[in-house]
Amino acid sequence: MRLPNHIGIIPDGNRRWAEGKGLSKIQGWEHGLNPGIELFRLVQEAGVPEITFYGFTMENARRPLIQRNAIIDACIQGVDMLSKENAELLIVGKSDTSLFPKALLPYTTERRTFGTGGTKVNFLVNYGWEWDLNQLKKADSHQPGVLNNLKSCQIPQIDLIIRWGGWNRLSGFLPVQSIYADIFIIDEFWPDFKPEHLSQALQWYSKQSITLGG
Repeated sequence: MRLPNHIGIIPDGNRRWAEGKGLSKIQGWEHGLNPGIELFRLVQEAGVPEITFYGFTMENARRPLIQRNAIIDACIQGVDMLSKENAELLIVGKSDTSLFPKALLPYTTERRTFGTGGTKVNFLVNYGWEWDLNQLKKADSHQPGVLNNLKSCQIPQIDLIIRWGGWNRLSGFLPVQSIYADIFIIDEFWPDFKPEHLSQALQWYSKQSITLGG
């Protein structure tokens, strides 16, 4: 089976899942932590070398304070859980603001190795697509390597995006890296993650025709 080199993850539906269970909305993100580590381990076992998680966006900052804090806390806990695995972590997002959690600042300057390393994990925290692309306006489009001006320039092209929650959109997720990505939509909400979600997505991806516009 042909595997992607890089998978993007949009773990959506946390609030809707919590409401459906009669829980407070903020509990949705708490229940989304274990699925993240389980998915990471499955991706690692499958032999996919790189994965990017959509965590906290600049648009999320417009939500009520209690929800915003719940998402940020989940990001911090997620990194703590990942630190006990074999991984290489890089966090990308606007870090020079009070909205960015100070506990995650050490992971924004360079990729950090946990355990024996191996699988690369990119985590988008306080990320916004306009912030990411802003420097491109100042670049000379005729010069090679213009995309190095992206704030997310250390994250390579994505082959497969998996989105939970049933919505068919990118929601600002790495627009440049996602330009040729195949998108697999899962109707179930993220806290209801099952291992077969990943296997189904990988099987589906292996059957796609990859032309990159050619």
